[in-house]
Amino acid sequence: MPDAVPTILALATVAAFAMALWLLAADRLSLAGLTFLSASILIYLRERWLARESA
Repeated sequence: MPDAVPTILALATVAAFAMALWLLAADRLSLAGLTFLSASILIYLRERWLARESA
């Protein structure tokens, strides 16, 4: 069974990317940029969590 925290972070990342693309289509560029930044931070947190577990 996969670990819950990395799975939740991956799902949140996918949702953030989907929202950012929708915001781009809606011409809300500043919010889209912030959402892409948030997705990047979620990816970073997930990788840190996985690296901490494997060490």
